[in-house]
Amino acid sequence: MNRLLYTLLFYVALPFILARLWWRGLKVPAYRERWLERLGFCQPKQQFNTQPLWIHAVSVGETLAIVPLVTLIQARYPQVPIVMTTMTPTGAERVKASFGDRVVHYYCPYDLPCALNRFIKTLNPRGCVIVETELWPNLVNCCAQRGVPVLVANARLSERSAKGYARFKKLAQPMLEQIDMVAVQNEIDGQRFLDLGLPSRSMSVTGSIKFDVKAPDGSERLAYALRQMWGASRKVLIGVSTHEGEESALIAVYQQLLLDYPDLLLVLVPRHPERFDRVAELIKQAGLKVARRSLGQQPDSRTQVYLGDTMGELMKLLAASDIAFVGGSLIERGGHNPLEPAVLKKPVIMGPHYINFQLICELLAQAKGLTVVQDGAGLEAEVKRLLLDSDQLLEQGQAGYAFVMKNQGALEKLYALTERYCLKD
Repeated sequence: MNRLLYTLLFYVALPFILARLWWRGLKVPAYRERWLERLGFCQPKQQFNTQPLWIHAVSVGETLAIVPLVTLIQARYPQVPIVMTTMTPTGAERVKASFGDRVVHYYCPYDLPCALNRFIKTLNPRGCVIVETELWPNLVNCCAQRGVPVLVANARLSERSAKGYARFKKLAQPMLEQIDMVAVQNEIDGQRFLDLGLPSRSMSVTGSIKFDVKAPDGSERLAYALRQMWGASRKVLIGVSTHEGEESALIAVYQQLLLDYPDLLLVLVPRHPERFDRVAELIKQAGLKVARRSLGQQPDSRTQVYLGDTMGELMKLLAASDIAFVGGSLIERGGHNPLEPAVLKKPVIMGPHYINFQLICELLAQAKGLTVVQDGAGLEAEVKRLLLDSDQLLEQGQAGYAFVMKNQGALEKLYALTERYCLKD
């Protein structure tokens, strides 16, 4: 398939894509908001004194990954406006929570030449930074045709994704040849890009900026304050970035743990805000006493489950916990970032599905900072092991922290490439 055929098929599919967007809006009304932006119709939200930098991050995970780079750019190039695009409302909320009015947000246009040319003409960006693997042929081509340099930041390419691209090499290779620079997380992913047709001159191995995650300022003080409210002597198990099916598994594990640890507190932080009410109902159906952070309810000694149903507070809740389970891994979602709890010196547990962070998870496990379990029974056994041995709990948390510190430094390398290709006039 070449780009012309791909584009024709996309135009044919557009009515169905818009219908699906409208259908998703039944559950998440935000999908129906500003939908014309997805066709490239975007009203300028402010007048820029100079060309903005366009950063595209598909959803929450990619937005979180690029926050350190955006923060660094704003500190060193305060005169350069930044526009961020996402595909999902949760990504939009994450941009707002991270930057407020310091970053302008739009929904990214669909990968159609008319929509993208309309958007790029309105925005007139000095460069486009694409986060991780959100590669679209027409987006890259439209940028190339208009002289907008494209940098793929923190790029990763799993074996499965590489095979998918390889099936459409006539589409993928010309796209890769138009990209100015791909900053890959490791040499393995880099070789996959090269095998697909990326010129070697357009690749740099920078490492993963996810390692440059930092504990929030005053995290120890925040953790202490939360623990005083929760009960200073209580142990806390937290499940973060959980998906449907994982909360029920965690609740079942927790009910078994209560038999031996009646004071244990479970904190649940679901991945998607639209599921907050559903998870609250699951907790109530299990007969457990719940407090919801969004309602300002603070756990007391009788609270069993604390629902972290707010945005932008994950690191605070992690800092106040003892053991962290990272979701998207007991089910086949590919897992989420284990480095956030690791940098806070928390022992990390994940299920067997972590392909999105495969190399990081394997190396973190080798460093003794992560334990992989196969199911709910394995999760229960691992939490019991850590609760029984406080020294092991602390040692595993420290091992994870040391691993993160050892691998930091990718941020400055990525910043240098961004400055070279997208910032300097």
